[in-house]
Amino acid sequence: MTSRENQPPEAYVWTWLPNATLPVVAGRLVRVEEEICFIYGRSYRENPEAIALYLPELPLGSDLIRPMHGLAMPSAIRDASPDAWGRRVILNRASGHKGDALDELELDELTFLLESGSDRVGALDFQTSATHYRARGGAHASLGELLASAERVERNLPLSVELDQALHHGSSIGGARPKALIDDGPRKYIAKFSSSGDIYSVVKGEYIAMRLADLAGLNVPSVRLVQASGKDVLLVERFDRVNVAGTWRRRAMVSALTMLELDEMQARYASYQDLAEIVRIRFTRVAETLRELFARISFNILVGNLDDHARNHAAFWDGSSLSLTPAYDVCPQPRSGQEASQAMLISDQNRASQITSCIDAAPHFHLDRNQAIGIITAQVRTIGANWRALCAEAALGEVDRALFWGRQFLNPYAFYGLEGAASALSDLATIYRAENG
Repeated sequence: MTSRENQPPEAYVWTWLPNATLPVVAGRLVRVEEEICFIYGRSYRENPEAIALYLPELPLGSDLIRPMHGLAMPSAIRDASPDAWGRRVILNRASGHKGDALDELELDELTFLLESGSDRVGALDFQTSATHYRARGGAHASLGELLASAERVERNLPLSVELDQALHHGSSIGGARPKALIDDGPRKYIAKFSSSGDIYSVVKGEYIAMRLADLAGLNVPSVRLVQASGKDVLLVERFDRVNVAGTWRRRAMVSALTMLELDEMQARYASYQDLAEIVRIRFTRVAETLRELFARISFNILVGNLDDHARNHAAFWDGSSLSLTPAYDVCPQPRSGQEASQAMLISDQNRASQITSCIDAAPHFHLDRNQAIGIITAQVRTIGANWRALCAEAALGEVDRALFWGRQFLNPYAFYGLEGAASALSDLATIYRAENG
């Protein structure tokens, strides 16, 4: 499946310009030896509304653009590739294999771009034609179809291909959490499904964490928890789509991995400290964004989200500047003990999942020690005061409550080593653990 003769030689990149409801062709991806390079089309360069797809990586001009820093392809383009679930769906469709057999299969990146659905994250899509745009993936399931899925199956009524794949074939494809895109009139959602292999309520844990993040004042999308065909489903409202008078506009996005000029193989070097420096130089609303980013780090630690890698942070791109997207994928992770590390470095070479790591890093976010302690104190109070109510709202069982509380949420390890005024955080967390335990 990876032989050169089976690989597409090129792909055309289409984009939705700011405020546009229809895409235009921006340029072409071409193979140059082992690299995938990009070149803007003449029609796009001559378009007075055209913007660079991302700077400094893809400056608007007539030259062939090779990937930066030895990357295999431009990182801003790679951001539009399907996620782990989408890749497994494509591999399953191409090979007919399922489960563990898919782990041994590969496809090249151009194939993944051309075979994945067109309603992807951000404002890019990929086509084999430079003149005719054809959306792939068809109509998404409606919210009503999702909620009535079990009844539809019982009545022998078809589900959308995407919804059927996620609901009924997720466990057989395996290796990634099933997802589907849902339309609900003026809103679009990403639906994240529970899996038959889950040993605890992953979907409900993410719902509770996202609701707590909202209550703590973080910028997060709205979420809903529903049931479909006997499975828990988390609905996360899409923030890369804007409904204007019944038509949809797409917002261009880039990941923190792209902003840091890294790829997956270099992701372990990604650092919040370096991201904060980019915020200071290239973002709008610098002070507000730095405070938000700091608060996201501390909140991730407090709720046990260790999967805060650089593709789980992103910014909107308008052609000249960046602005932080709402937080997403705030999902408590399983841990066998207390000691844990964040996926991204916090500052210098420190990635310990501890509040002291945040407080020590506060100056990089234009915060002093007292401001940092104040932010974290408010978050601890929000988690402790709202835990029981949100567990009831999510219908989280006692076994899962015991598994989450004090392990993922407010784990004692997060509070080790606090000194001075910060030591009150440990005392506060101890009180809440006892009250809600």
